[in-house]
Amino acid sequence: MATDAVAERVRTFYERHPYPPPVEGLEGYRRQGQDRERRRADHHLFWPARAYRETATLLIAGCGTSQAARYAMRWPATRVIGIDVSATSVRCTEELKRRYDLANLEIHQLPIEKVGELGASFDRIICTGVLHHLADPDAGLAALREVLEPDGAMHLMVYAPHGRTGVYMLQEFCRRLGIQANDDEIGGLMTALRALPPGHPLQPLLREAPDFQDASALADALLHPCDRPYSVPELFDFLDRARLAFGRWLRQGPYSPRCGVLARLPQRERLARLPAREQYAAVELFRGTMARHSLIVYRDFDHAAAQRLDFASDACSGYVPMRASDTICVRERLPPGAAAVLINSAHTCTDIILPIDASELELFEAIDGRRSVGEIARPPGRLKAARAFFERLHQHDQVVFDTSGGPPR
Repeated sequence: MATDAVAERVRTFYERHPYPPPVEGLEGYRRQGQDRERRRADHHLFWPARAYRETATLLIAGCGTSQAARYAMRWPATRVIGIDVSATSVRCTEELKRRYDLANLEIHQLPIEKVGELGASFDRIICTGVLHHLADPDAGLAALREVLEPDGAMHLMVYAPHGRTGVYMLQEFCRRLGIQANDDEIGGLMTALRALPPGHPLQPLLREAPDFQDASALADALLHPCDRPYSVPELFDFLDRARLAFGRWLRQGPYSPRCGVLARLPQRERLARLPAREQYAAVELFRGTMARHSLIVYRDFDHAAAQRLDFASDACSGYVPMRASDTICVRERLPPGAAAVLINSAHTCTDIILPIDASELELFEAIDGRRSVGEIARPPGRLKAARAFFERLHQHDQVVFDTSGGPPR
C-alpha cells in the first residue's frame, strides 16, 4: 500500500482504539516525581559520563494516552513535549495535563515524520512501541535523529519477531478470516483466544500479558494495520541506516552471554568470542522469547564511546555506583554459599539472578550514590575484587554509574 494510505489507516485505528488504554490517574507517578535519586539513576543510565542535571528537554514521540504526562510528572523541572498522530490520544493527555497542572508539558498532534516542524531540539527522546507501526520506519527514525541534540540520547523500543510468533500467527488468522477492529469482532476474538490449544505459541503471552483482556490492547496486538518486528541483525541495520550509534540495551542482562543460563552453556566460551552484535543475535535466537528490544542510542559514535564503562581501567575506581530502581535483594531460601540473591524485577528472563557472598553483600550494602568504587573498596587490597564485582552488578542491571567525576547536584 502507498505510504500515505498506510499512515492514514494507522491514524484512524488509534482514533478508534487508543493505546495504551486511558488511565484514571497518575498518583503513583507523583510519588516518583518526588524521588530525586531515582531520577538521578535514570539520568546516568543514559549518560554515565554527563553530570546530572534536573533541567532538560524531553520528547515523547508517539506519546499515546498518558506517556508524556507520566514523564512530566516524574521530571517536574524538565520541559516535556509529547507528539502523537491520534487526536484521541492528544485529548486524553491534555486532560491529564489539566487535572495535574503539568505546566512543563506541551502536547501536539503531529506525526513523527514531521517532528522537525516543532522547531526544537531535544536532550532526550523516548520512542517506544511506535516505529514498528509507521508506514516508513526509516523516515521516522531519521526525523528523530535530526531533532536530537549532538550529545543527546534516545530510548527506542521495537517489537522482536521470535517472542511474538504467536501474535503474528493470530494476525494472519484474523486477516484470512477478514476479522475487523470493531467491538463485536473484538469480543468474538476474545472468546476464540480462550479456545486456543495449550501448546499454541500465543499461550505464554496470554498468561503473562494482562493487556489481552482489554479490547483496545487486543486490537493493537492482533488487528493493527501496520506491524513489523525487528530481529537483532535487522535492528542494527535499522540504526546504521539512520546513522545512529548503539549505546546499550536498556536491560542488558538478557542479551549477555555472561548472565543467567547463557553463562552455563557448554558453548559459552565460543559465544563470548563473537563480536558484540553477533553475540546479541545468537542470544536472541537461543532465548527465543524476546518480544521486544529496548535500547539506548546516540547521535554519533564518539558520544556513544564516551558513555562506555571500562572496568579494566584505573578510572573505574572513580565510578560512583547507584542501585537500579528495580533491584531486589533476597535473603531467604538462598543457594549454598550465598548471603543474598540480587534480582532485577524488570527482567522477564527469570534465570537472570545474581547470588552474592558475604563480602560482596557488604560491598553492595555500601552503595549510597555518593561514594566511588575505590572508596567503597577500602582498604586498597580489596579493589581488584571490587572491580570484578561491580562489573557483574553492571552486567546484571543491578547498578548504574556516575562517571562524570563531578559531585552529585
